[in-house]
Amino acid sequence: MSTHTDRLHDRKFVRTFFTTPTAVKGEDDSAKMLRRAAQLSGIEAPDVWVPDNEDATAPSMRDEGIENIIDVLSEHGDDVPGEIHPRVVWHRESPETRYQGFQHILELADPENGAVEHLDGVVIPEVGDIDDWKKADEFITIVENEHGLEEGSLAMSVIVESGEAELALADLREEMGKPSNNLERLFLLVDGEVDYTKDMRAITPTGELPPWPELRHNTSRGASAAGLIAIDGPYDDIRDVEGYHERMTDNQAKGMLGIWSLTPGQVVEANKSPLPPKNGSWLLEVDDREIELEEEDGRYVYEGDAIELEEAADDQYRLSVGGDERELDGDELSQELLDLASYIPSLNDIVDSMEEFEAAKEAGKGAIAMERSATIVIDGVEVEISNDRMWDEATYQAAQTPITLFQDVYENRPDQHEDLEEMYGEDLVERAMVVG
Repeated sequence: MSTHTDRLHDRKFVRTFFTTPTAVKGEDDSAKMLRRAAQLSGIEAPDVWVPDNEDATAPSMRDEGIENIIDVLSEHGDDVPGEIHPRVVWHRESPETRYQGFQHILELADPENGAVEHLDGVVIPEVGDIDDWKKADEFITIVENEHGLEEGSLAMSVIVESGEAELALADLREEMGKPSNNLERLFLLVDGEVDYTKDMRAITPTGELPPWPELRHNTSRGASAAGLIAIDGPYDDIRDVEGYHERMTDNQAKGMLGIWSLTPGQVVEANKSPLPPKNGSWLLEVDDREIELEEEDGRYVYEGDAIELEEAADDQYRLSVGGDERELDGDELSQELLDLASYIPSLNDIVDSMEEFEAAKEAGKGAIAMERSATIVIDGVEVEISNDRMWDEATYQAAQTPITLFQDVYENRPDQHEDLEEMYGEDLVERAMVVG
């Protein structure tokens, strides 16, 4: 028996998981939201589009929802730039619901209906322990055989929204290697914090969802161990763009680079978030907050009032940080600000560093020092800071992740080429596509 960490699907990274109701009651065209979503392109279009025939669609409309998916994919499937993975109904404790989901998959995958050629897989919600995952896998295998499709041609993604499903993450690496199932079809592991909160019987004073960092970590770890992709659940305050960014930044530090998107606006934000920034930026940490400095003529200016700096005498300075005042000479001041500062590298910075290390490695060097310096201005006083960072093979490999993501996006989303070239410039895009 073998174990699996190889990624078996075309996409190595998925940034956006965009759900759309499949049937809207009371509309002349109940599929209008599907039609609108199917015609999104460029940075507004998700990596994975999920016509949602479960929570986003009323139970009385779900049969019509399947018909709508078939109609819309038959008409617009060729134009959808990302992958298409409808969410069907399923429940670990309801055979009736599982059977309904099976019937819906059977209908979606029927070649005579004209949708399966555009279908990349299905999303299975409310899964339980690993045996329940196998039931869904077996149903999909039956569908493939019923319609003469190649086994494993339909991917399966699951939504982790119960304690049982979370525990099943630890079994995946072993189970995916067994010849008695087709679990290699697994693609995405998606967190569903709302139902998970209900399943865990969690309570918060405000009634808001707990952040569940443990669940997100466990899902990301399970995905890494099994060669899958981890996606965070929906962020339902759709106007809170800053909060959405904070959530994505926290996720990315866990290796969870994708997130659920509820609106085209969230799709745009989530598509851009894991990509390296166009311009590098310096930050100063003050009172546990990181404040971005404004760049002016190659200098980085602090404009807040939590840090104060004045020149007291020749090469003597008075620095106040959060009310804590100290007398420092020039070298001590530079070191103090260096300790408070951090740098967010741009795509160009990452490509430059990787190219420099590749050249050094070609010349027989195993490690090199990379210098980064800046002029920081506080209350009109200029301070030079500089540090050296050692780059070895491990540093190079770690830096490669954002580049690999960029390359995966460029290769799989030709509809976003114009957006990327406008964002970074054509020359930098060409360099980023060959480095590494």
